[in-house]
Amino acid sequence: MSLPDLPPPTLVHDAAGLAALLEDLAGQREIAFDTEADSFFSYREKVCLVQVTVEERDYLVDPLSGLDIAPLGRVLADPTKVKIFHDGEYDVMIMKREYGFEFANLFDTRVAAAALGMEAPGLASVLKSRFGVELDKSMQRSDWAKRPLSEKQISYARLDTRFLLPLMHELAAELEERGRTMILDAECRRLEQLEPVDIGFQPDLFVRIKGVRDLDPIGRRILREVFIVREELAERRDVPPFRIMSNQVLFELARANPKDTRALARVHGFSSGMVRRLGDPVLAAIDRAHELGPLARLPVAPRRDGTDGQSEETLELYDRLRKWRKGVADAEGIESSYLLNRHVLLRIAEKRPSSTTELARIEGLAPWQIDMFADEMTEVVREFERALAKGELFKRRPRRGRR
Repeated sequence: MSLPDLPPPTLVHDAAGLAALLEDLAGQREIAFDTEADSFFSYREKVCLVQVTVEERDYLVDPLSGLDIAPLGRVLADPTKVKIFHDGEYDVMIMKREYGFEFANLFDTRVAAAALGMEAPGLASVLKSRFGVELDKSMQRSDWAKRPLSEKQISYARLDTRFLLPLMHELAAELEERGRTMILDAECRRLEQLEPVDIGFQPDLFVRIKGVRDLDPIGRRILREVFIVREELAERRDVPPFRIMSNQVLFELARANPKDTRALARVHGFSSGMVRRLGDPVLAAIDRAHELGPLARLPVAPRRDGTDGQSEETLELYDRLRKWRKGVADAEGIESSYLLNRHVLLRIAEKRPSSTTELARIEGLAPWQIDMFADEMTEVVREFERALAKGELFKRRPRRGRR
């Protein structure tokens, strides 16, 4: 079917429409889902649209119309129905956070494509290569909280689920043929068990801003204080922090150390409009930085890989396991994270299993991973233990946040 021939989607914005949708879903065993959120326009993003496709029918469910979409949770949690997403981790996390939904029997077509070795497993690339369908992604970052939705938004949104069912069938058959279904299953079960964690704002993450180590101690303190005030303004105005000021502007403020509005207007990237809107709180933050004094040593930012607090021995073994994993993944033509995720690798590095029996006790290891890689993983551990016994030096790991 060519795109112009598609029937219009059904917009679901009231209780009657939702009831009709649920009646349709009751008789289905395969249902495609997607969501649209407003993360580019709100401080705390929210679900603005839920796309649903069954057979040849597309639905757009509008939770911003005052509609209670809680009944969809029963469908998502039903283990007898396959729920198809493409790159569904964000969708799962935001729906769990917003509505407390549970998930069962997921099939992620992005994971399936990556497990088959597709170099570009994004939806647009996959649909073009598989079905010759070209998606217009111009609406991807549009404001999904605005109402009414535009015709372009409606057209864009419905296509995110329209082809997922036939795509699932095609990819599932190839996974079975190549003996890689277990990769998909393991990752989808992980997605189902994910839980959203809100760690809140962390002021010391200013150390990740490019150029921070080139600043003098008072510049570092200024950068931290304007980083904090940007967050406060973003929350108050309900916009993402980058819409208040970019990281580059924060850095330029820290480097320039302006004392008044005239100097503020000369800061590269700080427009006259920003001087009017933000001048007072920014100058107050800079004054506060001077009161607090120079920041001689940068704090250490949390590591992105979750290895904070680990011993040097654990980090060394973790790095060796990651190197082994990359070699195997490259040889198999799949993404490393789908071969073994980093949380499992870190548990192996912590426990140092020297046998298959010990390895089987590691939380998160699937039976197929043990069957295929137990000998190789335990050999990496044994090689590490031999190196440790010989007193060989550990690889130096950068201590981020230090000069």
